[in-house]
Amino acid sequence: MKQGIAILGIFVADLAFRASRQPTMGETLMGSGFKMGPGGKGSNQAVAAARAGGAVSFISRLGQDAFGDVALATWKAEGIAPYAAIAPDEPTGAAYIFVSDETGENAIIVVPGAAGGLSPKHVEAARGAIEGAKVFVTQLEQPIDAARRGLEIARAAGVITVFNPAPAAPVPDDLYALCDWVIPNETEAAALTGLPVATEEQARRAGDALLARGAKNALITLGARGALLHTAEVSVLIASFNAGKVVETAGAGDAFVGAFAAALAEGMEPTAAARFGCAAAGISVTRPGTAPAMPTRPEIEALLRA
Repeated sequence: MKQGIAILGIFVADLAFRASRQPTMGETLMGSGFKMGPGGKGSNQAVAAARAGGAVSFISRLGQDAFGDVALATWKAEGIAPYAAIAPDEPTGAAYIFVSDETGENAIIVVPGAAGGLSPKHVEAARGAIEGAKVFVTQLEQPIDAARRGLEIARAAGVITVFNPAPAAPVPDDLYALCDWVIPNETEAAALTGLPVATEEQARRAGDALLARGAKNALITLGARGALLHTAEVSVLIASFNAGKVVETAGAGDAFVGAFAAALAEGMEPTAAARFGCAAAGISVTRPGTAPAMPTRPEIEALLRA
């Protein structure tokens, strides 16, 4: 029986700076804090899925440097099986993250580094991990042709496919046909469909547009409003969870996707899996960092009970 989650994506070292606001061009500001930690959407989702109880394989590409060492140490500590090609002459990726002292909201610049060279051949090398999984997840921080190959392999093997189109970029319509679940946030959904997503009803129309392009199901995350699960049969808003004061919102979407994938992999029905994902995201925003903020399975279950 298939089990576990295979995730294709990038690792970057998160370099997080806290300040009252971002500087303007030519200006220098004194910040209130700095922290370096593991990041990258795919890697964050892998950590979230593993902490949520999933057996996770992660497919990526690293440089042979200190940041690459952080990646390998992170995956080992979380029990994640790495399928990472090493590029000795390229750097491991990094991300600049600005975090507002006032709101916890963030602005991010990502440089994928070696993971920007992920190609279909690297995905082929990890074919066994994808075909043996119950759920396959990918995003758009690595090249789209690598994402496509992963989705193709998973679809042919009967694996549930989850596509997180982030950061937003043009997506060919035939890619949607490979997706059991498309999970954009409200900004990404608006960019992909050309429709506003300011209200629940507008989110439903965006969901319809994603289904019309070939996606089997859409799941649009809406920040503090929760997540809209939208299929041909049902459209339901899953409420968000208030787990405490918001400290940092970076990584909340990754917490949701990783936990949702873990729930699907163990056979949870989609509405319950989306609620599980919302609980994970609700906890993650109460903590600084991205991967380090991901909650454990007992923490998620405790919030769900509460």
